[in-house]
Amino acid sequence: MTGMKDVRLLAAVTAAALVLPAAGASSADHPTPGVGQGVAGARYATDAYPGFDNDDEVVKPERKTPRWFAFINGPKCGSAAEQLAYCAGLEAEESYSKAAKQLDALVREWPTAPEAVKAQQRLAEIRMERLQDYEEAFKDYRYLMDFYSAQCDYGATADMLYKLAGILKIEGKEVMFVRFANTVDVRRAYESCVLRAPGAKWAPDAMLTIASLREDEGKYDKAVEVYENLCSIHPDSEQAKTAVAREAAARMVILHDREYNRYRCRDTIDFMRMALRKCRPDDAEKIQGYLDEASALLEDEAYRGAKFYDSKTRTKRSAINAYERFLAEHPRSEHADEVRARVEELKGAEK
Repeated sequence: MTGMKDVRLLAAVTAAALVLPAAGASSADHPTPGVGQGVAGARYATDAYPGFDNDDEVVKPERKTPRWFAFINGPKCGSAAEQLAYCAGLEAEESYSKAAKQLDALVREWPTAPEAVKAQQRLAEIRMERLQDYEEAFKDYRYLMDFYSAQCDYGATADMLYKLAGILKIEGKEVMFVRFANTVDVRRAYESCVLRAPGAKWAPDAMLTIASLREDEGKYDKAVEVYENLCSIHPDSEQAKTAVAREAAARMVILHDREYNRYRCRDTIDFMRMALRKCRPDDAEKIQGYLDEASALLEDEAYRGAKFYDSKTRTKRSAINAYERFLAEHPRSEHADEVRARVEELKGAEK
């Protein structure tokens, strides 16, 4: 128990300094705070996560402060204890919207009081269970983790945050009473989960979802970064095998969508060869197809490059050298016999 208290204290100190606390857990689902599944060592909220939005793109949570016009929006009681009891009475009357408003007022007015933690927890629960305002509930649970990490059940709260991210993915975003898919906000919700609890058992699945949402945005290069990081952090997981196959497909999209680049093509070929060693047997045929396709693209470009030197404006020696380089790099090419014959022809003409 002493060790767990130390971890929770460390999380509190980190939250005060960085807003995002070091990930830990107090529930049975997270026996070792901050430790990723299948990886030795720990991951913390300050670790780099390539493919996630950086700090400049994300609005950081701020500590709540009393609202203007406190006589309207402020607490109705003179102390945190009285205010919490008042909110419980509102719940008993099933005045859930009013109870949520007054719980929020308690947290704003008495942020360091013991009742503030209970109020923030209950606020999140009401918005999720009673009001079904999942976007606000997500923010409330995230606030609980960011500013009361040492006082709340960090592991259970992280699990709830992840559950809400899944609901938001299904529900979409409400604008003027109409629901829309909001890929960016949902992705950032999942990123929030991973950043706050990188050692949670659901973290690999969350990273797969983040990468998939990056693909939905059309940002396949970012998706590749997330897949790569997932395989690095959780190399022996089933999710890593899934990530290898998905990364292979994403790399082929990048290869076809962008202007030909020999380095990118070679890098793709090298990845496919590695992927064949790590993928599931069911994915091997598809990845072999990607490898053959990328190799053919590289070979075709090399052949056309060699033929460029075989013209009236170039010397025979330049053409011979270009063709011989092609044969050295692609000895089993479908163009190999044709090229060898042309080399012999050029050499004969040279003599």
